[in-house]
This record gives sequence, C-alpha cells and structure tokens, in this order.
Amino acid sequence: MNKTALTTYEIADHCQVTPRTVIQWINDGKLKAYRTPGNHSRVQKEDFLGFLKKYHMPLPVEVVSNTNEKRVLIVDDDKSMVDAIHRILKREKIYDLEIAYDGFEAGEKFTAFKPDLIILDIRMPGLDGYQLCSRIRGNQKNKDVKILLISGAVDQKDNGRILESGANDYLAKPFEMKELKDKLQKLFGWNRRTGDRDKN
Repeated sequence: MNKTALTTYEIADHCQVTPRTVIQWINDGKLKAYRTPGNHSRVQKEDFLGFLKKYHMPLPVEVVSNTNEKRVLIVDDDKSMVDAIHRILKREKIYDLEIAYDGFEAGEKFTAFKPDLIILDIRMPGLDGYQLCSRIRGNQKNKDVKILLISGAVDQKDNGRILESGANDYLAKPFEMKELKDKLQKLFGWNRRTGDRDKN
C-alpha cells in the first residue's frame, strides 16, 4: 500500500473478489476511479481506503497499524517458547519486539521499552505473571497497555485470577501461532486479512 494508486487486480486480491467485481463497483459508482492514457482503471489509495471503511471491509495491515510498528514485549522463562513467538511475530513486519526471560527482567524492559502490548507467561520463578500484571495495572500511565497472559495447565482458581489480574486476554499453552496472531489483532482492534502470513 505504498503506491498512491492501485490497479483493479490489486484491489481484487485484497478484497478476495474477481477483477470483474471491482470493475462493477467502479461502474456502479461505489468505488471512485480514473482512467490512464492506456485506458486502464486506477484507484487512488485514499479512495480505496474510504471505500473499505464505508462498506466495513478489512483494512490493509499497513493501514490498521498506522504504518508504525506496535511494540510487543514477550516474557517467558521458556527460551524455546520466547524464540518461537519472536520468530513468528517478526515475520509479520508490524511489530517492534523485545524479550525477557523472567519477571524482574521484564519489569526493567517494560520501563525502558514502553510496550503497547505484553505477552506474559503466568508461571515464572521469582516475580510471576500475576504479580507483574498487578504492578503494571497499578500505574495509571499503563492503562492502555494490552496484556495477554499465557500459561500451560490452568484450573478454575487460575481462571478467576486471570479475570482479576487486569489482563486483557488469555491464551492456553500449547497454542497454534495463528491463535496468537489472531489474539494480537483482536487486542489491537485490527480486522484484516493476512493471507499467507497466517501459515506457520
């Protein structure tokens, strides 16, 4: 979406329709377009975005993220889990990532990195996820920070603590990476098609 104008094929690909459908939108006056000297239809990017918003269709990822990377702090004492999450989210190219392997390190990274969202394991030695979540929510300045708690075995008692902790959402291990990406999109209020990026 860095170009100022889009072809009917590019629009069709994003909307998952045929180019013929896009041309019909143009002919019906739903989508504003202009003709090139070669008699091809082109749509200005701002007109396309206005069309998507008007008809409640998913916006391109570059738009929903406002072209600014969202800062995400990944916290887990399981290095393999951290590495897996980091690797998958890095492919998305819309996140600025930082990692921590325990609650104390996470507290330091949180202050310096100022994340928009923190993926936080519940069960960690020392300062656990609940305690760190409580500290974050104890500061009014952090009210807009999204917190996604993750953990393995969770019982009914944990479910209650999760709700009381101030976390925005929860994901049980083991989980598919697509589930994680969907959770992040939901927490950021994004609605988008990711195409091949949804494949692990």
